[in-house]
Amino acid sequence: MRLLLVEDDGALAQQLKAALTEAGFVVDVASDGIDAEFRGQTEAYDAIVLDLGLPGMDGLSVLHRWRDANRDVPVLILTARNRFHDKLSGFNAGADDFLSKPFHTEELLLRLRALIRRSTGHAAPVLVCGALSLDVNATKFSLDGESLALTAQEHRILAYLLHHAGRVVSRTELGEHVYDVGYDPDSNVIDVMIGRIRRKLCPHELLKTRRGQGFILQAAD
Repeated sequence: MRLLLVEDDGALAQQLKAALTEAGFVVDVASDGIDAEFRGQTEAYDAIVLDLGLPGMDGLSVLHRWRDANRDVPVLILTARNRFHDKLSGFNAGADDFLSKPFHTEELLLRLRALIRRSTGHAAPVLVCGALSLDVNATKFSLDGESLALTAQEHRILAYLLHHAGRVVSRTELGEHVYDVGYDPDSNVIDVMIGRIRRKLCPHELLKTRRGQGFILQAAD
């Protein structure tokens, strides 16, 4: 899953980026409101962590612009402002969640995973597709009730496909959401990863390739 982290405190931004990356997210960082507004309008993100006190353009104005442009990406406001009025303003601007500084990184991770899960239509914290399941909070896959060993790249790809199970996901979409900006869309890395994942899911034929369209994770009828 790909996140946009909007934070003007450089030290905190790097600390959070490291923690989020370790947790399996692909993270872009914006340090001012103008850059954040542009990235949120033009890039594909699964969630955004947004500070309010930003140079260039304040966080609420950035959020208003995203929502006015019908950008429905989940947004978690992360700020030192913890008065009820500030929270009310954030939610009225279109925020999905609010976390006050200081905070525990574990709570931030839990809230982000819940936002992403709900935004893709999943109410429960365990996602299931046939014999495959993912405990979102524990970030653990199981196949037939047994732990499924995956590399970090394989995990990101399979997690994205499971969040969108039953829908064809194009190669372009998959690349945008599981790799950073340095990803080469003309490379065959995704096909290689898909092949490896498919072998690990055997004997279950859950992951299929739709020629010219992309990939779909789907349980047998």
